[in-house]
Amino acid sequence: MKKFALAAMMAVGLAGAAAADPIEGTWQTQPDDGAFAFVEISPCGPAYCGVIARTFNDSGEYQSENIGRQLVIDMVPQGNGEYRGNVWRPSNNKIYIGKINLNGDQMELKGCIAGGLLCSAQNWVRR
Repeated sequence: MKKFALAAMMAVGLAGAAAADPIEGTWQTQPDDGAFAFVEISPCGPAYCGVIARTFNDSGEYQSENIGRQLVIDMVPQGNGEYRGNVWRPSNNKIYIGKINLNGDQMELKGCIAGGLLCSAQNWVRR
């Protein structure tokens, strides 16, 4: 009986891992004001959030004051690789309407104003 219970727990654990959303994982940002970051995206309630895990500039990896800060905020899947939520831009400390279009190991992340009509985009790659 113990072997059956252990096998059942392992199967449930593997099923949960297989059900991970394609957006989950580590993403490298496009350089912004001379620096880029690795962002860890994971579930946060019914949405997905991304936290700055590592930062880099022309000199290499450095300890930015932004490590641990949330960059991708409450991105909710819309289907077909699209997500909607908010994004924070460290260089000006502003939060924008966020849109993500995910295509395999690449994503286009947009920060928008004017109700989502005017957007600036970055292309991120999975690490």
